[in-house]
Amino acid sequence: MRFREVEKLLLKDGWFEVNQVGSHHQYKHFVKPGKITVPEHKGKDINPMLVKSILKQAGL
Repeated sequence: MRFREVEKLLLKDGWFEVNQVGSHHQYKHFVKPGKITVPEHKGKDINPMLVKSILKQAGL
């Protein structure tokens, strides 16, 4: 799964970007606690285990 696909899922669920440091984007939600960090490495898929962890943190 690519960065844009993960980002699309997060934005659709109400997450918004609060910070970017290098190739890592951080997202927050108005209701859900915590922050989620998603790496963006051009032309590469995100590790499936990391995608699973990101979606679990987001409650998706």
